[in-house]
Amino acid sequence: MADIYLAIDVGGTNIKYGLIDRAGNLMEKHTTPTPRKSFDDFIETVNQIIDRYASRLKGVAFSVPGTVVHPQELVIGGGMVPFLDQKELPQYVHVPDGVPLAVENDGKSAALAEMWLGNLHGVVNGAAIVLGTAIGGGLIINRHLYTGSHFQAGEFSFMSDSHDFSEQSLLGFHAGSAVGMVERVSAALGLPTRNDGRAVFEQINGGNPDALRIFRDFCREVALLIVNVQSVVDMERFVIGGGISAQLIVITEINAAYQQARREMPLLDRTLVQPEILAGKFQNDANMYGALYNLLMKVNGEDEETQWGVHR
Repeated sequence: MADIYLAIDVGGTNIKYGLIDRAGNLMEKHTTPTPRKSFDDFIETVNQIIDRYASRLKGVAFSVPGTVVHPQELVIGGGMVPFLDQKELPQYVHVPDGVPLAVENDGKSAALAEMWLGNLHGVVNGAAIVLGTAIGGGLIINRHLYTGSHFQAGEFSFMSDSHDFSEQSLLGFHAGSAVGMVERVSAALGLPTRNDGRAVFEQINGGNPDALRIFRDFCREVALLIVNVQSVVDMERFVIGGGISAQLIVITEINAAYQQARREMPLLDRTLVQPEILAGKFQNDANMYGALYNLLMKVNGEDEETQWGVHR
């Protein structure tokens, strides 16, 4: 029987979890609402999931919002799940004796997934940009995940798109939020709900001018993020993840906005090589795959610098 691992992706709305083997075959996948009342409720839910599969597991891998400090697996911040802040998950999660556990940030997990089996595989230097409530991400440099000096590299949400230094200027929490874009389109068109992404993309794909205007403004923000990141780390390829990346128009319009930016900045166009911009392979499952790959690196006993890609 193949070795079976449980990958758990903690999000602000749902916990997604699945059984994956060492080769990356996803054998089953489930979703349950993320408990929002307390950390105790959250841990109880997680432990019930683990108990369901405990006798079969070779390892348990987590993807979570917030900074993850290794090797303690200490979560700082917690993003949309704030009660994770300052928690070392291995102290609370019940796994069978001898079963390893690993935790990684969600954006970095997405980058690891794409490096392992996705559209960053074989790429020396690349980046994953995950479009959701905010903007997650991860940097692959010299074929390793780069985490920086404080395990916070790739936090694209905190890039500013203005000079006023207000929180409203932080890219991932306003103009670059995919959830915010859906809400803005919904409000402009008077749709019945503010979070129906399917209905919004029906309008976008159908050519509704108001929907397209808001959507293209959003894509321009993402393109300018790529311009800024590219000027610092010189990537070969960017992959776009998150649920909306399944919509073909997302990658098309981000590429169009990037080309427009280069036309508007001839010096940039003459000086910097253009990277590829592609959709990620795994979309909403990326965090589970990347969490597992992080665990497999830990199980394989790679040294700390290689395992976490800390190049200072």
